Amino acid sequence: MSETTENQKPNSLTYAQAGVDIDAGNALVQAIKPIVKSTSRPGSDTNIGGFGGLFDLKGAGFKDPILVAANDGVGTKLKIAIETGKHDTVGIDLVAMCVNDLVVQGAEPLFFLDYFATGKLDVEAATAVVAGIAEGCRQANCALIGGETAEMPGMYADEDYDLAGFSVGAAERGTLLPLAVEEGDVLLGLPSSGVHSNGFSLVRRILEANNLTFKDPAPFASGKSIGEALLEPTRIYVRQILSVLHETGAIKALAHITGGGFPENIPRVLPDNLAAHLDLAKITPPSVFGWLQKLGGVESREMLRTFNCGVGMVVVVEADKLEETITAFQSAGEEVIQLGTLKARKDDAVIYDTMIDFGA
Repeated sequence: MSETTENQKPNSLTYAQAGVDIDAGNALVQAIKPIVKSTSRPGSDTNIGGFGGLFDLKGAGFKDPILVAANDGVGTKLKIAIETGKHDTVGIDLVAMCVNDLVVQGAEPLFFLDYFATGKLDVEAATAVVAGIAEGCRQANCALIGGETAEMPGMYADEDYDLAGFSVGAAERGTLLPLAVEEGDVLLGLPSSGVHSNGFSLVRRILEANNLTFKDPAPFASGKSIGEALLEPTRIYVRQILSVLHETGAIKALAHITGGGFPENIPRVLPDNLAAHLDLAKITPPSVFGWLQKLGGVESREMLRTFNCGVGMVVVVEADKLEETITAFQSAGEEVIQLGTLKARKDDAVIYDTMIDFGA
């Protein structure tokens, strides 16, 4: 019998046999290089493959900047992407959840990094996810300068993956929001595209309780399945808000309406002595919300603290600059809903003067 060398042991294992495919990871990097390059902007270096991403603040035109950072994920909306095999939009959601949180502080998003974790790396699916991230970055004029892919068998099922995003923006010193808001200031709403990226645990529970799948036709979206319709990505409000902010100087505060809806997010930009009085009858919510309310028997106030209900961003402006601000948003291609005003607080921070009609 011939002698077996150490390198020829029949029971020796490789990383690939343990479930981690380094070659697939390298293939993904090569596939996404041109996608990442497409997000380049002044100040950025989108050549990926190093140990860290670079960004030149001076090259981006800043003189005395304050950096603002945000991170977020997509939540259980990813389950829909995984189950439907449609991976090209959740990357937009990932970017949106971060950059919308930057712009509400008056910051211009500059760069973005992603973290993609999976049980078994599917290069095609991962490339589609990164393509969505790049699209979100282009919409926000934000460079994708790096990221991390982690293949973790045993932590995730083979087809499952999770996403996290990290973004950094900047504003010149003295220009950050919120400014001092006052009684009489007006609240405007910018429409959402649908559910965005919050409340999907309730969405999925409603579907399960009614024996519906993501492949079933969507009664609220003609020609689409429920999964396709629910994957409509989160709107990115960066360009239009920065345009109006710089043009008018009238925006005093902004609230990104995410998890917690109006009652949790608007008070984050208000002093303790003021309350937001909202005329919710002005909102015409996307039909998905009426469908969810009726199907799940969800009370209107529970809808309002779970979903955006048709408004993805709330803008606080000076009353005497209201018309100028509305005109500026419209010129930027944005629809505007006049939602209410700020008044002296007696009890709750958010008061519904009229209730929303979900059409359920």
